[in-house]
Amino acid sequence: NVDGWLDKTVAHATTKKFDPQLVLGLRLAPDQFAFVRQVQSACDTMKFAVAKLTGKEPPAHPDTEQTIDELRARLRTVGAYLETFTREDFAGAEERACSHTWMGGKTMRGGDYLDHYALPNLHFHLTTAYAILRHNGVEIGKRDFLGNP
Repeated sequence: NVDGWLDKTVAHATTKKFDPQLVLGLRLAPDQFAFVRQVQSACDTMKFAVAKLTGKEPPAHPDTEQTIDELRARLRTVGAYLETFTREDFAGAEERACSHTWMGGKTMRGGDYLDHYALPNLHFHLTTAYAILRHNGVEIGKRDFLGNP
C-alpha cells in the first residue's frame, strides 16, 4: 500500500508545484524519524520478523534511500525477500526463540515476538508515515492505508 501512497504523494507535489523528494525529510515532530526512515523501519521490521520467526539470517539493507524511486526499490526488494518464504519455513515459529542485539541477550518466544513487538512496531512506523503524508496534505485515506481486501 505504501507504493500507492507514494503515487499520491507525487501527484500531490505535482499539483502543488513542489519537489516530491521534499516529503522524504518531513516528520511530525523534531525528535521523530522523517518519512523516509519510517518506511525504512517498516521494511526492516518485516524482514527481521520473518527472518527471526524462520530462524534465518535477514539480508542487510543500508538506509541510503534519498529519492522516492529508491524508496520504491527498497519496498520491492523487501517484498521480494518476503515472497521467498513458504508455509513450511514457519514450522515451529511460535515457539522459536527470537532475539535482537538491542535486547541485551534476552529472547522472546516467537508468538510473543510477533504479537507484542513486530506487528505493533510495523503498525507504528506505517501509521506514522501515513500521518506525515496526511499532515502535509497528501490526499490518502483509510482505504489507502488498509488496501483492498
